[in-house]
Amino acid sequence: MYALVMNPPSVPARQPVLYLSHGAPPLADDPVWTQQLADWSGAFGKPANVLMVSAHWEEAPLSLSATSGQVPLVYDFWGFPQRYYDVTYAAPGAPELAASVERLVHTADNPVQRDESRGLDHGAYVPLVEMYPDADVPVLQMSMPTLDPRALFEIGRKLAPLRDEGTLIVGSGFTTHNLRWFNPSAGPDGTPPAASSEFDHWAAEALERQDVDAILDFVHKAPAAREAHPRTEHWAPLYVSLGAAYESGSLENQSVIDGFWFGLSKRSWQFA
Repeated sequence: MYALVMNPPSVPARQPVLYLSHGAPPLADDPVWTQQLADWSGAFGKPANVLMVSAHWEEAPLSLSATSGQVPLVYDFWGFPQRYYDVTYAAPGAPELAASVERLVHTADNPVQRDESRGLDHGAYVPLVEMYPDADVPVLQMSMPTLDPRALFEIGRKLAPLRDEGTLIVGSGFTTHNLRWFNPSAGPDGTPPAASSEFDHWAAEALERQDVDAILDFVHKAPAAREAHPRTEHWAPLYVSLGAAYESGSLENQSVIDGFWFGLSKRSWQFA
């Protein structure tokens, strides 16, 4: 007698963890960078959903963005041409992911709250427009409740199980971010300041060595740290990504995008 053999339910593949330099709205006009982001997202399996940790949302307690998928984007920039404010990205909401984040992270001492009026800011949607242009992957954004490196690293560790549920965890910042270096007259491919190059080189080597302690203490370990990051919010999303990778058992990584954009390092990493 033959027994009916049922196919096992599909299990989402473990997603990598990313830290990317997200650029600014004019990234959309850069054919090289946009193609790099598109190629990157095509190099691994499409995620069930995306959890974005952007440099542009600091809020305590830790907060989660709207889950309805109906909330407008946050155009958190000024002085740009109107076409950048006309961009839309109607990705579906991710209520199940929000519930999972609450389950993993919420404690009495470190609560998680929801802000159903909060849309995706440019640190989230600018790269996603290039990576998933069909806006068919549910997206949730999570605030950084602090800029303390070890606290963000621990939050990342708690989020690690999401990877095996098909969630792509993305820390979205900028590897160097000193807007005094931004020089449009030099063009996007102009020679970067020496301090930007020095920090970029150090960051690449520190990640290659998987030197967590140095990265967490970059203010004291990296050359030109305070010049590269006068304020640390654009480096801080890396700590969440690093924590998620660490807790998953491997800090193996590759630098997927490198180079400079108007003097700022756009280096971005993928953790296996």
